[in-house]
Amino acid sequence: MDESAVIQVERLTRSYGGRRGYDAVRGIDFAVRRGELFALLGTNGAGKTSTLEVLEGLTQPTSGTVRVFGQDPYRDRRTVRPRVGIMLQDRGFAADLTVAETTRMWTGTLSTPRPVGEILELVELTARANVRVRQLSGGERQRLGLGLAIAGRPELLFLDEPTAGLDPENRQNAWQLISRLLESGTTVLLTTHYLAEAAELADRLAILHRGRIVALGTPAEIAGIRPARISFRLPGGAALPGLPQAVATVNESGKVAVDTEDLQSTLTLLLSWATRHELRLEELTARPASLEEAFLTIAESDQGAVA
Repeated sequence: MDESAVIQVERLTRSYGGRRGYDAVRGIDFAVRRGELFALLGTNGAGKTSTLEVLEGLTQPTSGTVRVFGQDPYRDRRTVRPRVGIMLQDRGFAADLTVAETTRMWTGTLSTPRPVGEILELVELTARANVRVRQLSGGERQRLGLGLAIAGRPELLFLDEPTAGLDPENRQNAWQLISRLLESGTTVLLTTHYLAEAAELADRLAILHRGRIVALGTPAEIAGIRPARISFRLPGGAALPGLPQAVATVNESGKVAVDTEDLQSTLTLLLSWATRHELRLEELTARPASLEEAFLTIAESDQGAVA
């Protein structure tokens, strides 16, 4: 076990319902390094929530070992919890309290909290300080939840769908805040359904599928499960060139899709061919493999792709 890791998980299992139940988590291993953002992604029913509950000290694993700051997050909760911030999807705010009252009540439970005004400024809720929680929009409640999660200046921050319900501008603002927290040394474990968010923010990520980790690495490494793609409309009467190590398909309207493991070389060959034959490739696009495509490939498979 790597004692220098902030989170260390070895052979973690989480089962429900006894012998006739089911295994939500089936022997997973991963570590989260100090100061990085690690994204935990999962297909529906993959075991993501069960894993989070163990890491946050809310329940014990069925088997395996979990350490947070080198300690058991469940048995040593009293020493681990003050160093951790948690943002949950279901926050259970008191509807009749104002934003400022909610924040003040929460900071009263912390040993070294940020000032209430600073918290509200960080999540851009200063102008809503005296508004009752029941009057907040869904996105504003989400921002309040993020503010409370960082109120105690946590060394480790669990963010469960932190930007769900936010508009694009507020999502970008949340990303900037998370990036500033990382720069200050905070370690972040993020769960999200926004794959662009994981690709933008994560240093490394794991994809859970049917209780197992089926992909683990940087966003670029995971995206590499899928080939890059070039697409264009084939001019009438033209025949496709030979493209080594590429797979080309043509639909009924003449639109061509070329999948390749070497985007630069294949695109160079294609453009050289078009130039030689004085052809113009309409609707030409070229893009590397994406995290979303890799995720969908895993989600649609029975076993997933091990990385």
